[in-house]
Formats: sequence, structure tokens, C-alpha cells
Amino acid sequence: MFKGIMTSMVGLVALTSPIVAQTAADPVLIPAAVLRVDREGLPPISRLDLPPDDLGFAGARLAIEDNDTTGRFMGQDFDATEVATTPDAAMADLDRLLSDGIAFVVVLADDQMTLDLADRAGDRALILNALARGDRLRGADCRLNTIHVAPSHAMMADGLTQFLMWKNWPRWFLIEGSHGVDTDFADALRRSAVKFGAKIVEERVYEDTGGARRTDSGHVQVQKQMPVFTQRAAEHDVVVAADETDVFAAYLPYQTWEPRPVAGSAGLVPRSWHPAMEAWGASQFQNRFEALANRPMREEDYQTWLALRLIGEAATRTGSGDVQTLKDFMLSQDFEVAGFKGQKLTMRDWDHQLRQPILLTTGQLMISVSPQEQYLHQTSQLDTLGTDRPETECEFETP
Repeated sequence: MFKGIMTSMVGLVALTSPIVAQTAADPVLIPAAVLRVDREGLPPISRLDLPPDDLGFAGARLAIEDNDTTGRFMGQDFDATEVATTPDAAMADLDRLLSDGIAFVVVLADDQMTLDLADRAGDRALILNALARGDRLRGADCRLNTIHVAPSHAMMADGLTQFLMWKNWPRWFLIEGSHGVDTDFADALRRSAVKFGAKIVEERVYEDTGGARRTDSGHVQVQKQMPVFTQRAAEHDVVVAADETDVFAAYLPYQTWEPRPVAGSAGLVPRSWHPAMEAWGASQFQNRFEALANRPMREEDYQTWLALRLIGEAATRTGSGDVQTLKDFMLSQDFEVAGFKGQKLTMRDWDHQLRQPILLTTGQLMISVSPQEQYLHQTSQLDTLGTDRPETECEFETP
């Protein structure tokens, strides 16, 4: 019924406005794709964290709805092709998308795969990184054809460190995992500690020895092992965990030898999004997503939604569907996009990282949002999070 009424209204307007009739009949299609590269691995420690089949794709569907809401008045139509692939098939799937004329590809993949896909795409597409957090992707391995919607490890670390320093918890006991991505986050935490004046009083590495993590005896073993692993540490205010591979950090709260708060990959966790977020219009945003997906929004959904909203916002602001026009505007100083985080999100021209606040969360609640108010910056307070212009190692290779 609603569609019928809308069609009749458009027809009525068409009698008096030929320009509107042409726009309604011949919208400009702006296609994109979401390429999710799934790797096999151990299941998460908690069954509550098992990834849904539509992870990321649900965020894309909401973004297309949002883009079309404005787009239909602008004579624009948005579409996002969803592709779930494997590392072995990712390149072929990207080639197929490019051959179909898709020039905007949202990528959900690890650091190396994101870099490989960007190199494969070259000047044929703009890659929007919606998952990989590696700082090298924004530094020594930066690519001109890539925009980073996902926050970097440096941004996450700085957001957390600012809060820990506000709490006057400067002495850290740092525990990192034994995988490369764990080391990347640990390195970001080390740099952040130096940047804001925290002191890492001791470091330890938790070796991943494999084996079952969700057996009947799992919690019994952890109850015995974690206190022993954390005992005799130097005097510290907080335990900071770097466990991007989800091996040990979730077991730390309430199991450490000394009664100390836990932060980083467990306890107080920095995130790009959290389903408990309610401020700045986020409640309505969460409700719309939950009505669409029948589940809470995850970070991967938010980052995918935001990546596609960049395209929609650029199209609305420029009134264009031309690929190069949209790219240029997204990377310009005039670009900004709303992200339900209390302030406009803008682009860093030196590494193509989207500026954004970092949420500090527990399992159930929002605790704070960084940047913390006492940390100021001459250009944007958001540039207190992550790699600032004077620190960047990114040197774009121009065609």
C-alpha cells in the first residue's frame, strides 16, 4: 500500500515537473561491494561471540537503506554486492567485482589480505578497509587507493591510555599474546604509554599452546593457571592485555594474582562501536539495525555501515555519481560524515584514516569515550588518537 501511494505521488509530480520525472525514472546507479574474507580458526572463547553469518553484511544493508533514503530525492540509487570468500578465492572474487564495473570495495579482511587486495585493485577501485587495524597499513605499507574506516591499533591504544591516565593508573603490567597481531597491538600500547606518560613496569608473553578452550574442565584449568601466570609481577595499577587473537585475555578478570583491573583486550576494551551505545541518536540507530538484523550491531557491522555511508555522503554532497568525483571529495578537507559518536568524522590526508572517537566499554556498558577532554590538539582533538601528521611514515606513491 505504501509503495502504491508513493508511486501515485511521483506520477502526479511528473505532470508538472519534467525534470523530476527524468530523475525518478533514470536514477544514477552507484554500485559498491562488500568483500568479506573468512579465515578458518579456533572458535571464540565465549559462545556468545560466535560470528553471525551476516556479519558485516547486515551493516551494509542498513547503509544502503540510509543512502537510498536521501538518494531517491537526488536521482541516485545505491547498491552493495555481498561476497563471503576465502583467502584462496579472494583475488578471483575481487577481479570479478572489478570486471562488473564496481569501483568501491569495502574489505573485511586481515592486514596482509587487505594490503594484497589493495595492490590487486590498483587504480581500478577504491578499497575501504572496514576491519584491519594494523598501523603499517597506515604507515610504511600505506596505499593511495585505500581508505581506513576501521580504527588503527594506535587509535585504540591511545583512546585506552588517555582514560587510564585520567584514572591515575600509570603503572601497567602488560601481557601480550604470541601471535603477530597481538604483538602489533602490544607495540601500539607501548608507544601510547610513552606518548601519554604511562610506565610499563613489567611485560610477559602468554604462549598459545593450542588445545581446547571451551571444554568442561576449561574454567577449572584457568582458575589454577592464571593466578600462577600473573604472580610476582612488579607493583602495578592495571593489567593491560594485548590479545587480538582471543586466546587468553577473557580469562584475566578475577583470575589475576593481585586484585587489579584489566584493560585492553578484556575488561575495559576500546572499540569502534558497542551495542550499549545510546548517546547522540545512537538508540534509534541501534533500533533500526536490530529490526533489520534481529541481533545487536557489532564493530564489523558498524565499520561496514560507515564505509558505505562515506560513499552515500559524498554522492549527496557533490550531487554526482562519477567515481573520481566521489573519491576526490571523500579525501578532501570539505568532507565529513555523521557516525553517531557526538561529532563529525573527517579524513586524515596523510594516511587516509577516518578520524573518529574511540568507545571504552565493558561487556554490558559504555564507560567512556576518548579523546578525553584534557587532551588538546592544535588542529583536531581526534588527532590525539593514533598517528599524527608529524609522526606518519606514510608516503603515497602517486601514479
